[in-house]
Amino acid sequence: MDRAELQTLQKPLKEQYREEPSSALITLRADGKLDEEKIACKVDTGRALVEAGLHPATGGTGAFACSGDMLLEALVACAGVTLRSVATSMELDVTGTVHAEGDLDFRGTLGVDRDASVGFTSIRLRFDLASDESEES
Repeated sequence: MDRAELQTLQKPLKEQYREEPSSALITLRADGKLDEEKIACKVDTGRALVEAGLHPATGGTGAFACSGDMLLEALVACAGVTLRSVATSMELDVTGTVHAEGDLDFRGTLGVDRDASVGFTSIRLRFDLASDESEES
């Protein structure tokens, strides 16, 4: 897709959002169904069914997707798609990779230490990009 195609797709949306700002406010949702036998949750991605389960650090086998990994994968996808969209719109030739990593202390998740946090304590997003564009672009 080039800049012109992107602008053609986005022009009516931008006009709508200018005229009706509230139409730009969207709530994204994800749905999952708890497995009745396994400690797992099936998540409908709209494209495929992903079955998430316990991370090996909490007793899982590794056979299921880890919800923490899925969160980071979604963050990378969102950042990567946004970057490509902006670069295309600005006609910038940019290539590269996007990386996310997050820190967890499973003592909190497993209730081993009441002072340990449950879930991510820190998430870092890193871009390794290459471009022949000038610094001013």
